[in-house]
Amino acid sequence: MKLGTGLFTAQRRPDDDRSATELYAEMRELTREIEAAGLDSAWVSEHHFEPDGYLSAPTPVLGAMAAESDSLEIGPCIALAPLYDPIRLAEDAATLDLLSEGRFTLGLAIGSDAREFAHFGVDPDERADRLEDALEVLRAAWSDGPLSIEPRFHDVDPGVTVTPKPDTRVGGVRAVPVMLGGAARPAVRRAARRAESWCAPSSLSIEGVEKRVADVRDVRREEGIDGDFSVYLLQHGFVGDSREEAWERMRDGYLYIQRRYAEIFSGESVDELPAERRAELKDQAIFGTPEQVLEELREYGDALGPLVDDLGGDLHFIFRTYHPGTETDEMVDCIHRLGDEVAQELR
Repeated sequence: MKLGTGLFTAQRRPDDDRSATELYAEMRELTREIEAAGLDSAWVSEHHFEPDGYLSAPTPVLGAMAAESDSLEIGPCIALAPLYDPIRLAEDAATLDLLSEGRFTLGLAIGSDAREFAHFGVDPDERADRLEDALEVLRAAWSDGPLSIEPRFHDVDPGVTVTPKPDTRVGGVRAVPVMLGGAARPAVRRAARRAESWCAPSSLSIEGVEKRVADVRDVRREEGIDGDFSVYLLQHGFVGDSREEAWERMRDGYLYIQRRYAEIFSGESVDELPAERRAELKDQAIFGTPEQVLEELREYGDALGPLVDDLGGDLHFIFRTYHPGTETDEMVDCIHRLGDEVAQELR
């Protein structure tokens, strides 16, 4: 099992008096520490128009992360595909592939915040179709020669040649590896058909992920789809000297970001999460000593490893240790314990 971390969001909690410049500098510092700890990957997230400064421009941040690292896989988890001009997205992704020397994975999903769609002037009813269209444009833009297709949602001359082209090869052709997110069956089956990997959201149980990975395997077998396929797992957590200490260090930032997600996805103000929801979130997270965290990660490996082996890809756990407002030195300590005392035992 591979092990990465993130997701950088650059959010400022109300009790955090640091400037935006300091928060962005922290992301660069943490990227260096993730590399030094020997972890496999580092990731960012994306949302727009949020009062706490939620990261809205993943491309330049990922460029900085590429410069701060030599071996880390980097990428957005997840970029909101319907909000992008797919030609610009193809250019940006190819550029990140070149800057990172092949370490970039493009994570995409359809999005769900109605306010974001309204401000970008995009009909949310078109979001799945826009994702499909973007995937067509990306593959065509990265291939040798001119575009040769007419995008459904963007007026682009099919004779234009998009540059730069990525140096990475996927299935023998120029392309950036694409990871698709989403828990619903259509999203999972779309990933099976159209991408190189699928990312399971943190809301899914091990059993839920197992069911969907089996569906991916069945789709690819039935439709004769060749090529390796990887599975990414996303879950919040923390490593400390004890279960109690790890929870104390992550709790406020973790519950803050979950409250903010409740506001983003509902469009309504949420002053405090209900006690039942807080208890559910605590039960869902993975935290404790390195040994306790390792035990829970191995449960995922035991359940999902054989299925992913059948797909020929990697099982890659994205352990979400970046929680807004958590002290930087506490996150650095967690990152190094994750690398030294957990990742080494998983390999």
